[in-house]
Amino acid sequence: AYWATLFLTPIAAAQTTSTSDPLFDRGMALVSHNCGRCHAVKGDGASSHRQAPPFRNLLQRYPIDALEESFIDEIYSQHPDMPVFEVTPEQLDAILYYILVIQSD
Repeated sequence: AYWATLFLTPIAAAQTTSTSDPLFDRGMALVSHNCGRCHAVKGDGASSHRQAPPFRNLLQRYPIDALEESFIDEIYSQHPDMPVFEVTPEQLDAILYYILVIQSD
């Protein structure tokens, strides 16, 4: 996947991403629309659903390759109130890139 090449770019440079980065903007729009009802999808704030981890901490809980694997066919969860939705490879790249960029230390 395209996102994998991003590991060759220093994280500090990625964290300075502004809204002039189309891949970041697309990822932010996708997660805001599809995930923001329950998850904190920005760099701060709490998730409104107690079982929904904030996106800025996802890589502390799940390796990025595990996230990619779970997103390949459908994004789903074990709790029943999370909606199921399908993503294209391009959307997945944008989502994973966004998640990578917003990670907190």
